[in-house]
Amino acid sequence: MKYLLFGLMSFFSTLTMAQNVLNAVSPEQLRRDRENKTRVDEAGDTISTAQEPMKYGFVEDKDVLWSKVVWEVIDLNERLNQPYYISGDELVQDSKSLYDVLVEGIRDKKITEVYDDEFFKNKMTYDQIMARNEKKDTQQYYYDMIQAGEKPDEGAIFNFKIKSDDVKMIKTKGLWYIDRRLGELKYRLLGLALMGPDAQSLGTEFADNSYIDLFWIWYPDARKTLANYSVYNPGNSNSAINFDELLNARRFSSVIYKAQTTFGTKMLEDFIPNDAKAQLEEHHKIRNSIIQTEADMWNY
Repeated sequence: MKYLLFGLMSFFSTLTMAQNVLNAVSPEQLRRDRENKTRVDEAGDTISTAQEPMKYGFVEDKDVLWSKVVWEVIDLNERLNQPYYISGDELVQDSKSLYDVLVEGIRDKKITEVYDDEFFKNKMTYDQIMARNEKKDTQQYYYDMIQAGEKPDEGAIFNFKIKSDDVKMIKTKGLWYIDRRLGELKYRLLGLALMGPDAQSLGTEFADNSYIDLFWIWYPDARKTLANYSVYNPGNSNSAINFDELLNARRFSSVIYKAQTTFGTKMLEDFIPNDAKAQLEEHHKIRNSIIQTEADMWNY
């Protein structure tokens, strides 16, 4: 039933997202209509194509029989996860990477619940995010050339700006819970973070090619924006599956790196240090225990 519903959602999305290149008067008009989420039908009427995400519904505290918070990391180098960072040609296939969609949503103030960590306490503005994701550093010999009356060498200016290609990992924070009314195990995505290189350490002795959290998004606030961007599909340029559907359906490969365990809420590497194999085994153990919890609910 769940897969039938997901298929119907994609079908109706295809009907409404009819901004295709076949009816375009010009590339500029096509891009403008897509940006404004409108299209013109055969009769010349302007129709809105803006999508609304499927509502979660209200969950009473008493209906949550059991819950567990888990943190996962999605490696975008894996083939299954590549649609999250690959963009289309933005004409025939109007798809963007998840990073570009979120940054544009923050810039346009469509996404406002943006924070600097997973605890969602300190909000970040678009300017603060850009300041963290960009670095411009002028070398001393640039000023020396100016002082000497010479034409400065532009190569002396180190200018770096994180792009979607630089974002190779996504972190998610979600809640697994058993709904008493439905009698089933469900998952709710609470937040996600994009990970990229530390722009401020590039070009210094502290650069170590590691990734940092660029920003955290309170996911429910971003759903409406994500529902209006289709995901790159190499097999079908007219695919209408959007990011919100993809994430809520958990169509990604991930590894648990932090969870509520007998050791408390800790990162796996804290109590299993320097052993990637043992950490992966612990990931499978936590995931299997979550699935087993639902099975145990039906034992009498």
